[in-house]
Amino acid sequence: MEFNNNKSIFLQIVDNITEKIANGTFPAGERIPSVRELAAEMGVNPNTIMRTFNELQSKQIIDNRRGIGYFVSPDARKSILMKKKQDFYDRVLPEFLHQAKLARVTPSELSKHLEKLNPAYYENK
Repeated sequence: MEFNNNKSIFLQIVDNITEKIANGTFPAGERIPSVRELAAEMGVNPNTIMRTFNELQSKQIIDNRRGIGYFVSPDARKSILMKKKQDFYDRVLPEFLHQAKLARVTPSELSKHLEKLNPAYYENK
């Protein structure tokens, strides 16, 4: 994983793990890689992974089962998706609409481009 200098490494790893939970790579109830496994995979110090896991536990995304490992919490995916959706509405969409307005993009132009970018999304509606 390549890290961005503008954000703490442990928070970037938190984002990486939450994305894997959101997209189903790590399903609810499944064990996630251990601290050592993840540290080796990511090329970081195990203390960084421990900090990551502590953050994920505080958000109730993962649970620690003593002697067994860390597991995805039952409601983790739902919680992550709700937070991502809220972040989209609160932060991403307003900026997106601001930029569209500055560029004088009409709603019909926008709709056409959205359909081109992701036709499968519109077909399943």
